[in-house]
Amino acid sequence: MVQSVLQPRQVVTKHSSAKLTYDDFAQIPNDGLLHEIIDGEHYVTPAPSKRHQRILLRLSVLIENHLQQHRVGEVFFAPFDVLLSQFDILEPDLLFISQARSALLTEKNLQGAPDLVVEVLSPSTASRDKRLKRDVHERTGVDEYWVVDPDRDVVDVYRRSGAVFADPVQVGREQTLTTPLLPTLEIPLAKVFE
Repeated sequence: MVQSVLQPRQVVTKHSSAKLTYDDFAQIPNDGLLHEIIDGEHYVTPAPSKRHQRILLRLSVLIENHLQQHRVGEVFFAPFDVLLSQFDILEPDLLFISQARSALLTEKNLQGAPDLVVEVLSPSTASRDKRLKRDVHERTGVDEYWVVDPDRDVVDVYRRSGAVFADPVQVGREQTLTTPLLPTLEIPLAKVFE
């Protein structure tokens, strides 16, 4: 079966029954693709689409501009290694780390849960972002997880409620996205989904 170049496919590599760790992750060659380890399994993702990148850029600029005025943390975007556990090494599209958690930052990676993780859905990653990654972020202490859907122009916002995420709040294109993590930040989604 021939696969269209316009339809990138998700590649999942299972090396053996042994779970992969950060030591294994560090040995993966830099091939221009996004590599992650989730529950000890290696996942490879092709480069994102133009719209995905534009949405990610707009979100990161709006958050970074806010952080320039309110120095309460930092924003990073992929590729940036996030070591959530021995067997969970992710590369979120975007993350916010507060000053309170800044001790988790090293020169090479983040060793623990960020405050906020943002994933922009792609056809090749949507299922993984909505289920696997959401579960990992919930289990490892991420306070808030945004799943941005560029096909529907909505953001599903998962916020921590005790040990788990509450049901998601859906914020649409004509609404303003806010977060208690950055109380004065207002993101008009019409600007993000232009």
